[in-house]
Amino acid sequence: MAETESARAYVLESAPIMAIIAAPVAKATVFLIPDMKSNLNMGDKKNLDSAQSAGAGSNQMWGGRFAAAPDALMERINASIGFDKALYAQDIAGSIAHARMLGNAGILSDDDVTEICDGLAAIEAEIEAGTFDFRAELEDIHMNIEARLTDRIGDAAGRLHTARSRNDQVATDFRLWVRDAVDAADAALAGLQTALIDQAEAHADWVMPGFTHLQAAQPVTAGHHLLAYVEMFGRDRGRLTDARARLNESPLGAGALAGTSFPIDRNATAKALGFDRPTANSLDSVSDRDFVLEYLAAAAICAGHLSRLGEELVIWSSAQFRFARLSDSFSTGSSMMPQKRNPDAAELIRGKTGRMIGAFVALTTVMKGLPLAYSKDMQEDKESVFDAADTLLVCVAAATGMIADLTFDRDRLAAAAGEGFTTATDLADWLVREAGVPFRESHHITGRVVALAEAQGCGLEDMSLDDLTAIDDRITAGVFDVLGVDNSVRSRKSYGGTAPDNVRAQVAAARERFLK
Repeated sequence: MAETESARAYVLESAPIMAIIAAPVAKATVFLIPDMKSNLNMGDKKNLDSAQSAGAGSNQMWGGRFAAAPDALMERINASIGFDKALYAQDIAGSIAHARMLGNAGILSDDDVTEICDGLAAIEAEIEAGTFDFRAELEDIHMNIEARLTDRIGDAAGRLHTARSRNDQVATDFRLWVRDAVDAADAALAGLQTALIDQAEAHADWVMPGFTHLQAAQPVTAGHHLLAYVEMFGRDRGRLTDARARLNESPLGAGALAGTSFPIDRNATAKALGFDRPTANSLDSVSDRDFVLEYLAAAAICAGHLSRLGEELVIWSSAQFRFARLSDSFSTGSSMMPQKRNPDAAELIRGKTGRMIGAFVALTTVMKGLPLAYSKDMQEDKESVFDAADTLLVCVAAATGMIADLTFDRDRLAAAAGEGFTTATDLADWLVREAGVPFRESHHITGRVVALAEAQGCGLEDMSLDDLTAIDDRITAGVFDVLGVDNSVRSRKSYGGTAPDNVRAQVAAARERFLK
């Protein structure tokens, strides 16, 4: 493209931003954002000449107050279409609901409402077909859609924005988007719980070591261990459900910040968009992003749970543990070491936690100290949320696949369950229950037994009765009924305990609580 002294167009892939800032650039320079070319698979190919000429005058959407176009850097920092185009479906749904309400209130004619709604439906079809031309100089998804609607239907499009501001418009769009994200995350987590519950049922009586401090502690069953994650992800779903209930109020009709003088029906638009009610305060309506923060907080906590699961899969599948084997579908090899089976999916789940926690921290930082009502800072509320939502879904999907395909080594689990004197607590409990020994004393006695077993190089169940009674004569042959790992797990029958019969009951209860 030819350069002139008055204007240039830069594609940022080939012109670093610092070089652009340093260059002598006229006010009408147009910057094209690479995200708009790379991230949207909807045919948004940019025409540099038309973009250049579009920047030559004031912005047609809000430019009545201004005589000249914005500085090129202002356009670069101000445009959000590179990411908020993700809101197109929500924006169109909100506009259709708004237009119909205006028609019912007698603010728009029936003909205008029909033209607007038909035009918006056609625009949605264009976007989904990949033929819509997203334009940076129009800033955002709202103005891009409105400009295209004007191209299609003329003056009627200009009446759509009656009794509405971009402030309440974007707040509505974003609530709808986050609500969809919450529902998607909940459904995905239900799938992960299903995989965990199925595996727990299949391994209800497979004994393995339970750990504290990553040291063998007490025998548990593999099914019991997997059900612990079912509970974690159940709490995550509960947090998402709570967040959804609070976000499900409609800001539409709050205007820029003070409401509107038109006789609108906010209850009607709220109902049309599936909200429970309209928001109660117009200032709060356009400045609130708690609904995003709650979603991100729930996602961040969920990411922590996924990370813990990923870590355990990494450990269990290692050559040193050999508790379980990940399928080929979720393992990778090494470019140098042919023997390697790397648990990359589990490691990536663990690593991506930082992105989701970072998104929450980023938005809390953006929102702190903002005066009421809307400030442009709040444009920074979307990119990290979109990324966090995508990351959460791919991590949950990967975890679901890994769990569904996971195979355990029963012999290795059982052997490891007995290592590290994991039935020592059973001995201490037996002394309390059968010999009436105070627990603190039984703890001391058991410690001496463990020390002797360690010196002899044997397990507690392999010690002779003479050795045991030499330490405390209240020990009888009945103690051997509790010292094996199978006996140990069968004895843990308290509610929530690891006994196989308990696990089977917990499996049934989990299906009822989480999957019905």
